Amino acid sequence: MQPPARKPLRIGFILANDFTLSAFSLFVDTLRLAGDEGDRSGKVHCDWDVLSANGHLIRSSTGVEVAPTAALADPRRFTHVAVVGGLLRDPEPVSASALAFLRKAAQENVPLIGVCTGTFILARAGLMRARKVCVSWYHLDEFRSEFPDNTPIADRLFFVDGNRITCSGGAGAADLAALLVERHLGLAMKQKALDVLQIEKARAPSDPQPHVPVARPVSDNRVRRALLIMEQSMADPLPISEIASRCGLSTRGLERLFMNSLNTRPNAAYVRLRLEVAHQMVVTTAKSMIEIGGVTGFTHSSNFSRRFKEAFGISPIALRRSGQGKPAASENSVGAGIG
Repeated sequence: MQPPARKPLRIGFILANDFTLSAFSLFVDTLRLAGDEGDRSGKVHCDWDVLSANGHLIRSSTGVEVAPTAALADPRRFTHVAVVGGLLRDPEPVSASALAFLRKAAQENVPLIGVCTGTFILARAGLMRARKVCVSWYHLDEFRSEFPDNTPIADRLFFVDGNRITCSGGAGAADLAALLVERHLGLAMKQKALDVLQIEKARAPSDPQPHVPVARPVSDNRVRRALLIMEQSMADPLPISEIASRCGLSTRGLERLFMNSLNTRPNAAYVRLRLEVAHQMVVTTAKSMIEIGGVTGFTHSSNFSRRFKEAFGISPIALRRSGQGKPAASENSVGAGIG
């Protein structure tokens, strides 16, 4: 008797200790709704398992526990293996057996997915060498600190680099799952899952993460991505032409978008962004002015002090001594004119 054919989409999940429940549930629920006709939750068109070496319940960061459904065996039975991370406080978030399973999957060319801080687990296992890694803006500094030889990106929801897929987490897990469903099962099944989940439209991998920390939200995704890139490259500011290229635009095109959205040019927005971060650091940290200037890309202390005073009407040293709070946004703010 022939064994049943492998379904076109079958995902094995490895859940870290204190894993992020929302990312896992959105990912697996998208599969569940695409996997059967109607809402019967049958695994007709796709399949999934929660993997474990010992069968013990796995605790999420919310305290809700999930029971494994399969052992760590041959990874080739899956089309993908996904690692869902969570809190970073645990130095060993998955077992040695799970790490060995991930390495075996990589050897067998099974695509690996890192969701949320699952990217840290893949990187620690040596499985992201020479790969770009999509991480949440919230964990960007931690990733850079731990993996200085990797190339993290935090200006998009998820990123596909060959047979490695990394996702920033949160609701982006549903967008990633929807992409996999469309690729393996078709557009109709993807749309059915999204409709039941009340998601109007799946976002693309290149859509920006919904975070602009200094400016107020802007509606144009390309401007939002440019601001994220600026925020993530303050210590060594990038040429505007490179930022425009990363956003799929010409320099002139990016300037037009910035004028339309923010009523300012990209260069001016970049400087203001760096100054606002510097202002926050002056008020809330004990770092020296030289350190703050270095972190925000002002390598000459005299230039830093002059620019700071022009922007805020007070030198950084005088501001720290005065104990003043953050000034109200002015017409020069990056976010000025945004409703």
